[in-house]
Amino acid sequence: MSFEPLPDALKIESIFHPTDFSKASEVAFHHALKTALVTRAKFSILHVSAGANSEWQDFPAVRDSLERWGLIPKDSPKRAVTELGLDVRKVEAYGRDPVKACLGFLEKHPADLIVLAVHRRAGKTRWLGDSVGEPIARHAGQMTLFVPSGVSGFVSQDGTVALRRILVPIAAKPRPQPAIEAVRRIISALHLPDGEVTLLHVGSADDAPAVTFPDVGGWTWQHTTRQGDVTESILDAASAIPADLVVMTTEGRHGFLDALRGSTSEQVLRRIKCPLLSLPAGSLLG
Repeated sequence: MSFEPLPDALKIESIFHPTDFSKASEVAFHHALKTALVTRAKFSILHVSAGANSEWQDFPAVRDSLERWGLIPKDSPKRAVTELGLDVRKVEAYGRDPVKACLGFLEKHPADLIVLAVHRRAGKTRWLGDSVGEPIARHAGQMTLFVPSGVSGFVSQDGTVALRRILVPIAAKPRPQPAIEAVRRIISALHLPDGEVTLLHVGSADDAPAVTFPDVGGWTWQHTTRQGDVTESILDAASAIPADLVVMTTEGRHGFLDALRGSTSEQVLRRIKCPLLSLPAGSLLG
């Protein structure tokens, strides 16, 4: 099986995946591993522990996954992983502040993409809950793929990709074209044969930004507008499609209300029922 690398303008050379060994983190791991395969990126897996109470075998098994995906034979040696172009690093950090530990690692080992699970179960808070996952992505300022707990995502346990419906909320600011280009490159890199991309503008149709639709064989692009609250409109549209992935460009928090309620992407993340890819304005996509 061959994989098409992403163009240099969106080159992902390093991927960071923090894990708490939960089921949700396992799903996020599959997405990170698949991305590492198609981009040939360095892949760092980090677990933060308050004490020396975790076992090395608790870390996601890269070779077992690749064997299950049919990419290497069963009981393959470690070199079989590197022969696929994968450079995997598993790291355990100690401390009681996961955000600080993750940001400290990223400061020394910058990543082009962060892939993490976000737990939203009421009454049971794990260290990688949305109160931790969101600050990691916000302070790191990097492209981040969030996989909410309870969501199967678009990469299955056997490595197959089910990604046919993508929602891209757009506005005049930040510029929408980088997100559209990112979607085109995702489709190309994962060799997705067909599907539909929906561009959503919340507000008057007259105020919708002008965009250029790329020509991607088998994929259709459509533009729709909705009136009302931005967050609710995005969530309603994602449910109606239903979306396999939401791609949002964000400028971060601005103003008093955003400081209280969080950015639009953070509000959407807390209730979305599919993975969300956040693209900070001014990043490598800008």
